[in-house]
Amino acid sequence: MAKITAMVLVGGRGTRLNEITKKTAKPAVSFGGKYRLIDFVLSNISNSNISSVGLVTQYEPHDLMKYIGRGSTWDLDVNDGGVSFLTPYTTSDGDVWQKGTANAIYQHYRFIEQQGSDLVLILSGDHVYKMDYNDIISSHLERNAEITVAAFETKSHPERFGIINVDDDCNIIDFEEKPAVPKSNYASMGVYVFNREVLKELLTNYDNNLDFGGDVIPLAIRLKKRIFAFGFKGYFRDVGTVSSLYEANMDLIDSPMLLKLHEYRKLPVYTKSSNLPPHHIVDKKSVANSLISDGCLVYGICEHSILSAGVYLKVDSEVYDSIIHENVIVGNNSILRNVIVIEGTIIPNNIELIFEEVTVIDIDFLRKFGDSYE
Repeated sequence: MAKITAMVLVGGRGTRLNEITKKTAKPAVSFGGKYRLIDFVLSNISNSNISSVGLVTQYEPHDLMKYIGRGSTWDLDVNDGGVSFLTPYTTSDGDVWQKGTANAIYQHYRFIEQQGSDLVLILSGDHVYKMDYNDIISSHLERNAEITVAAFETKSHPERFGIINVDDDCNIIDFEEKPAVPKSNYASMGVYVFNREVLKELLTNYDNNLDFGGDVIPLAIRLKKRIFAFGFKGYFRDVGTVSSLYEANMDLIDSPMLLKLHEYRKLPVYTKSSNLPPHHIVDKKSVANSLISDGCLVYGICEHSILSAGVYLKVDSEVYDSIIHENVIVGNNSILRNVIVIEGTIIPNNIELIFEEVTVIDIDFLRKFGDSYE
């Protein structure tokens, strides 16, 4: 079997997530009351028995680095490989900042060469899916491909993705990054397998190759590289906006068999344990169709919502259709509907936060209600 290095892009700011990523990198964002987004790709890597992993960081990396540590949660703390954090650095020519996904890999290509791998697996650290990467790697080798791109059929918003067009043999003949008028709904997942030398050629011999979707893949097509699509049939979510993050969370309640988190013997999703006591629900009739994590104290009503670890719903509080991040306190007689509440926020007593569209609540939002929330 070919030797593989996985390069995970975890440095994105996630500007469309607004307040959620104001102080943390997007892959560190809470998900499903128990996980962080990075858990999915690291679990996929572990379940695929890949042990050489480079995490390419840039924006607000501290929470992410503390959370991952040596990678022991995902069984990646091994002597031959393991997890390496690849950060921006300074050279004799000045500071080296990443200008795009492909440029980020280019800045750390020396790390790839040091691993001595035959193949490079390029991944994003902020997508929700379960995948055995051995399937796409086997397809890559069987087709004698130089590049393989994982793709899925999106049912909505194809304009948000790189759109792929293939021939009858799954050769990629056209690739458009986020086109205004998509030619198909066959979308790139941001999962790429490259022969190492081909990756080096594309990154070093051509100027202005900043992004994989916008630059590298179209260039490879023009150069007539052997580039194929690998069709993925499972659940996949790009959670790049507040609405898509909310919808992906709610999928765990409304359609739990899509992601199949409860099938933990096959492609389990590992996460760092919070070491909290069991949750406590005072009145079982007050909770319906919700996910309640460890350490929660529920004295109020919770319906069709997700409570992350350590959430405290005080007496007569009400939470509907909402996602509550870690260590949030919801005050007495307060009502929340259609909100995402950021970690550590304290919702005061006797306040109604009810919205038609999903709204992110943090301390800055609450300051609108008075000076007592400074």
